[in-house]
Amino acid sequence: MGYFVTVEPGVRIYVEDVNPVGNKTILFIHGWPLNHKQFEYQFDVLPAMGYRCIGIDWRGFGNSDKPVSGYNYDRLADDIRTVVGALQLENFTLAGHSTGGAIAIRYIARYNGCGVSKLVLIDAAAPTGFTIETANKLLTETSNDRPKMMQGVTDTFFFQYITGPFSEWFFQLGLQAAGWSTAAIIVSLRDEKMYPDLHKIVVPTLIIHGIHDKVIPFSQAQELNKKIRNSQLVPFQYSGHGPFWEERDKFNQLLTQFIG
Repeated sequence: MGYFVTVEPGVRIYVEDVNPVGNKTILFIHGWPLNHKQFEYQFDVLPAMGYRCIGIDWRGFGNSDKPVSGYNYDRLADDIRTVVGALQLENFTLAGHSTGGAIAIRYIARYNGCGVSKLVLIDAAAPTGFTIETANKLLTETSNDRPKMMQGVTDTFFFQYITGPFSEWFFQLGLQAAGWSTAAIIVSLRDEKMYPDLHKIVVPTLIIHGIHDKVIPFSQAQELNKKIRNSQLVPFQYSGHGPFWEERDKFNQLLTQFIG
């Protein structure tokens, strides 16, 4: 079922809550510039296995409201905290992909891990995100030809072959965002650094990263693994930036094993 949670006056966050009666909860945080639908191939499988799967769309993305401000990691983490409080979640697994991984890290650091029992970082944009060169190129494209920018993102995202229809579906996920929120997150990816947050993570952490990732290099996963105690790194040998789809069976199996 889908509903909205108000995180501040005039700003509602969209929540997709599949199998609310499930006995183990996973809260998924999507990557830039996508939305919760990127996890379709988890939501297809895990609820039937008894998991409660919750996907949220960040402000500015997917079905959520699209205010002009609030696109730094602190505010995005605050939005998640409000959703967690509204749903009264506790003892849940927090799973963040790419920029969603950075937001998940910030949530744990900022709120002392409030409610989180385990953390899953999927090709996380941490400890750093985009280089200045990459960010500035993406900003220029976003402000002049956002569909072309999104096509470029789609083309570099996956290591595995994707069909035309899949490419089009993925492309449209990105276009559901607002242009201003898309650009604002690029700035956050360029300017925000996660190093001070990492030592505050004490929950068991699973790091999944495609070795062919052209968006966030695999070396960043290795750095996270060194800096986050109680973490394990599982390289995905046949994935780029999207192991949740590229090796979905392995991904889903690993997730359920880790959660237990």
